[in-house]
Amino acid sequence: MKIEEFIENFANQFDETDTSVFNASTEFKALDEWSSLTALSLIAMADEAYNIVLNGEDIRNANTIGELFDIVKNKIG
Repeated sequence: MKIEEFIENFANQFDETDTSVFNASTEFKALDEWSSLTALSLIAMADEAYNIVLNGEDIRNANTIGELFDIVKNKIG
């Protein structure tokens, strides 16, 4: 799994945020469009795209997309 692919999948969960905003250092919870529904979308995306269970605690423990990528990568093994 590459971070570029993860960032693209992550960005696809947002409808109104320009894709140029998304990179490994983006603090995703600071985005205007961030909400609990977006968090649920991320959980579903992780299940569908990576076949892992991402939970609320995982999301709370990450501040940037890169940190969330590392959590997902560790769960994949």
